[in-house]
Amino acid sequence: MALTRCKTNLEIEVKLRISDLAALLQDLHKLRAKVSPSVLERNTLYDTPSRDFSRRGSILRIRTELPAAAPGSVRRIPRARKPPLAGLLTYKGLLPKLASRNSRYKIREEIEFRLPNALRFERLLLRLGLRPWFRYEKFRTTYRLPSIPGLHLDLDETPCGAFLELDGSQQMINQAARLLGFGPADYITVSYLELYLADCRQKRRKPGDMLFASKKSLR
Repeated sequence: MALTRCKTNLEIEVKLRISDLAALLQDLHKLRAKVSPSVLERNTLYDTPSRDFSRRGSILRIRTELPAAAPGSVRRIPRARKPPLAGLLTYKGLLPKLASRNSRYKIREEIEFRLPNALRFERLLLRLGLRPWFRYEKFRTTYRLPSIPGLHLDLDETPCGAFLELDGSQQMINQAARLLGFGPADYITVSYLELYLADCRQKRRKPGDMLFASKKSLR
């Protein structure tokens, strides 16, 4: 099985917590944002039995996607496609020197490979001694602002709330945040795992995988 489309880059991003989804969608419409079809993302994090990646602040992730309804409509878990299901293998590693100088932003090295068959590659990771240790789902809708080309805006609807990820240069992130009514004080740099664990503590729930409770309807 061949890996395709290797991509290495420096990722600079923040998250914004979205408390009013309808208002955000209205603001994006006013800004003439171009939208891509929504997808259901299924993500699995892998690590060694001694959790070497986690101790270094790194992740190794396999992601698959299925088409989903648009934001604001009834969210339903789409039926899984018959294999082979394509996926995306991602490695992310922290860059402490850069992050310490720019603490408002999450800055990481990112290496990605397109997987023609995600299931077969998952089997390979297991053969190499890696183990899945956290799974999480989210509905993602990607937007582009004509006034800020190069900036990625991803609306993520997750079991622990809705968030808007801004991925681009620091200047682009700041500009887009201002246009949407946010500022640096609103920037979130923790992972979805950390957000999920905080949500479990607040609700006094035992953590597990961050998956949607109902497999039929989510609203």
